[in-house]
Amino acid sequence: MKSPTFLKDKIVGLGALQYLVSQWKEEGLRVVFTNGCFDLLHRGHIDYLSKAAALGDKFIIGLNSDESVSALKGEHRPLQDEVSRAIIMSALAFTDAVCIFNEDTPAKMIRAITPHVMVKGGDYQVREIAGGSHIMKSGGSVVILPFLPGYSTSAIEQKIIKSNQP
Repeated sequence: MKSPTFLKDKIVGLGALQYLVSQWKEEGLRVVFTNGCFDLLHRGHIDYLSKAAALGDKFIIGLNSDESVSALKGEHRPLQDEVSRAIIMSALAFTDAVCIFNEDTPAKMIRAITPHVMVKGGDYQVREIAGGSHIMKSGGSVVILPFLPGYSTSAIEQKIIKSNQP
């Protein structure tokens, strides 16, 4: 039986991720990438992530750092630190690698690894997706998956706040 440390083996820096991706591509494997904060893992995340992972052979999650989440979501976020979030993401059976990035967008990571498929959720337009044009110029594709209605970290957060009010 594998020890729990194998989860941390999936959490890699950008240099190690570049190496992994080059190996996977040499093996002819289709590499899929998505990114996000994934602050409180919920059913909507699992739905989205499992559908994204199914689009290829290897699945990478770019994870916003704590600093990046705070810049995007406000000073009260993240609710969980980046190491905890990375370990949770790496525990998903369909996840092959997790890489934390500190910038507002994963564009630098995307340019460094050039996955075959970039996946985002929600109502984005392809032209709005950081790194999307790079993927398409490289012959890859950008896929937008709809969110599962009624499931979001913000909605869960509001529910918790309301339940704690007198």
